[in-house]
Amino acid sequence: MAGLFSGSPKHEAPEPLEGPVVGTVTGGTIVWFVLFLAQLPFYGWFDERGHTWWLWTCLAGGGLGLLGIWYVRRRDAAIKRAAAAREQTNP
Repeated sequence: MAGLFSGSPKHEAPEPLEGPVVGTVTGGTIVWFVLFLAQLPFYGWFDERGHTWWLWTCLAGGGLGLLGIWYVRRRDAAIKRAAAAREQTNP
């Protein structure tokens, strides 16, 4: 198994993509909560068919999205602080 990919060409890893991370995570979180709320009136239908996990998956996605928003906001603030500190030390 060790030699399975030995013939693959070696490439340098690309730089990570940066973009509007806070907006992306916030948008995804909103989508999860909207999906949960849209399915909530049909709880009986989901329950009869054993698919209530669909609702709870959407709720969990929204909850984890809230944690994600907190994380990416702190990350974004830390990146900005580091850039400002670098700017002050290297005018």
